[in-house]
Amino acid sequence: MNSSSTSDFILLGLSTNPWMQKPLFGIFIIMYLVTVMGNVLIILVIRSDSRLHTPMYFFLSNLSFMDICFTTVIVPKMLVNFLSETKAISYVGCLVQMYFFIALANTDSYLLASMAIDRLVAICNPLHYDVVMRSQRCLLMLLGSCTISHLHALFRVLLMSRLSFCASHVIKHFFCDTQPVLKLSCSDTSSSQIVVMTETLAVIVTPFLCILFSYMRIIVTVLRIPSAAGKWKAFSTCGSHLTVVALFYGSVIYVYFRPLSMYSVVKDRVATVMYTVVTPMMNPFIYSLRNKDMKRGLRKLRDRLHS
Repeated sequence: MNSSSTSDFILLGLSTNPWMQKPLFGIFIIMYLVTVMGNVLIILVIRSDSRLHTPMYFFLSNLSFMDICFTTVIVPKMLVNFLSETKAISYVGCLVQMYFFIALANTDSYLLASMAIDRLVAICNPLHYDVVMRSQRCLLMLLGSCTISHLHALFRVLLMSRLSFCASHVIKHFFCDTQPVLKLSCSDTSSSQIVVMTETLAVIVTPFLCILFSYMRIIVTVLRIPSAAGKWKAFSTCGSHLTVVALFYGSVIYVYFRPLSMYSVVKDRVATVMYTVVTPMMNPFIYSLRNKDMKRGLRKLRDRLHS
């Protein structure tokens, strides 16, 4: 039994300055409420408008649901710690938070890849779109995304549970992420780091390469369209998705695709806030403000609520 199994961890949070705790609490509770309400609204709009019952919006509604769960794994505990003196999290609580964080973040990643495949088929093979992206296949893609992500999370947490923590139990982060927890271990983490990096490459790079391949094919197809209006129409259907991909993967790659020796507490906390809090909050705005179908669905939902 590891010495860590009977001890709590201390989460330092975003700032150790006592004067910053209440302002940070105010900022993050607003961001969390906006995230939850915005993503719930996206789900309600898609569910209430039959014209949005398409593969793209099926994946978008599931992305919104995952984003609500994803932020709920991290932000409520973070908010409690802003107002708490101890800022403690149990060893088991830490591993549970790590498990759901990894599982939901990876599911987000695979859903973004599924949305890229949807755009690829819609633009490059429109005549066979209904056959290729039929509802059973979309459901299988969703189940596959969840299964791979949860197996990855289980493997990572089992690996972390084998480590011992005998010295400091202070995690220099606002939640139990892999890198800051690995930093605390008094076990030899070199093999764990290699396994984590290799397995992370396999699980996270696969959907990213899928997105890259999809957009390379889309660009080649769109460039063959003779009219400028046709090109713009084709590209405009991908704009929202590309913006979310850039926000999500930009910060994920910055944080995770470096060795532990290059880990920087302050820079990584800022980058982690980007994809754990800012991106889930921005998704509803990105998809509703730049999307005619979503705007129409929002108006329809508003009219239904007012009638």
